[in-house]
Amino acid sequence: MKAIVQDVYGSPDVLQLKDIDKPVVGDESVYVRVRACSVNPLDWHLMRGLPYIARMSFGLRNPELRVRGVDLAGVVEAVGKNVKRLQPGDEVFGSCTGAFAEYVSAEEKSFVPKPASMTFEQAAAVPVAGCTALQALRDIGKVQPGQKVLINGAAGGVGTFAVQIARSFGAEVTGVCSTRNVDLVRSIGADHVVDYSQADFTRSGEHYDLILDNMYRSLSDCRRVLAPEGNVVLIGGSAGRWINGLGRTAKASVQSRFTRQKLASFFARTTNEDMIVLAELIDAGKVTPVLDRTYPLSEAAEAVRHLEAGHARGKVIITL
Repeated sequence: MKAIVQDVYGSPDVLQLKDIDKPVVGDESVYVRVRACSVNPLDWHLMRGLPYIARMSFGLRNPELRVRGVDLAGVVEAVGKNVKRLQPGDEVFGSCTGAFAEYVSAEEKSFVPKPASMTFEQAAAVPVAGCTALQALRDIGKVQPGQKVLINGAAGGVGTFAVQIARSFGAEVTGVCSTRNVDLVRSIGADHVVDYSQADFTRSGEHYDLILDNMYRSLSDCRRVLAPEGNVVLIGGSAGRWINGLGRTAKASVQSRFTRQKLASFFARTTNEDMIVLAELIDAGKVTPVLDRTYPLSEAAEAVRHLEAGHARGKVIITL
C-alpha cells in the first residue's frame, strides 16, 4: 500500500510516499481503508523531532513510528474475531498512528461511526482538534451558560471548533484572529471578534470568565483580562526546541496555588466517548468542521508545510 514514510527527523522534505506492507488485522483490530486524514501540529513536531525531549519517547536518532498522521476517516474492510461494535462496510472516523496511508489497523475503540451528514473530509478533521476544544472548554474550563469566553487563535483547527462548541454550551464568545479571518470567525458563531493586528485583547478593559489560549500569550497578559475567579486554559506548547512550553505549564501550576484564578495547561486525549459527543453536535448542526485546504496523499509534505507555516484556517486535509 501507499503511505507517507519518515525515516529521519527534519523538514517536510523527509516525508516520502512509499510502498509498504499493509497492516495486520488482529483479533481486537478494525481494518480501515482510509478516505481522508487531517494534519495536526503533532505531525510536524514528530516530523522535526521537536521538542528534543520528545525523542525520549519517539526515537532518539530516528523516529520509531515511520508513518505520520493520527486523524482519519474511512470505511471498515475487515474486523478481528473479537470486535463487536463495528463491521465491514461501516463508515467510521477516529484516531490512530499511521493515518497517512491507504489502510490502517487499530483497536475498535479508536473509531466511531461517521454520521451520514458528515463527509469523510469533515470527519477526518474532528478527532484531535475537536476533542482538544471540547475537553478544554467542558472539562478544564468548566464553561457554563452565559459566561464570557475568549478564544485566542479562533481561526485555527482547535479554535474553530472551540468557538462553535462554546456557543453550543450557551457562552458569549469572543474570537481573536487576524484581519483575513474576521469574517470566518464571525460566520461560525463568535459574538465578538478582535482583530489582533488592530487591537490587543489584553488591553481592552474587558474581562472574561474563561480564556482558551492557542497562541502562547503570557500568563500575565491573560490574567489581566480574566475575571477574579476565571479560568485560563493553555493549549499546546510553544516553538521551543528543547522542552516546548513546559516552563509556561509549570509557571501556571505554581501561580494557581496563590490566586483565585485557575490557570491550567493540558494535552487532550482522543476518546471514543468524546468523538461520539462531537459527532452528535455536528449531526445536530451545532458544529461544522472548518476545512482550509485539501491535498492528495502524494502531496502530504506540502500539507504539513502549510500547517507548520501557521496560517491555516481550520483544518488541513489529505484525501485518498
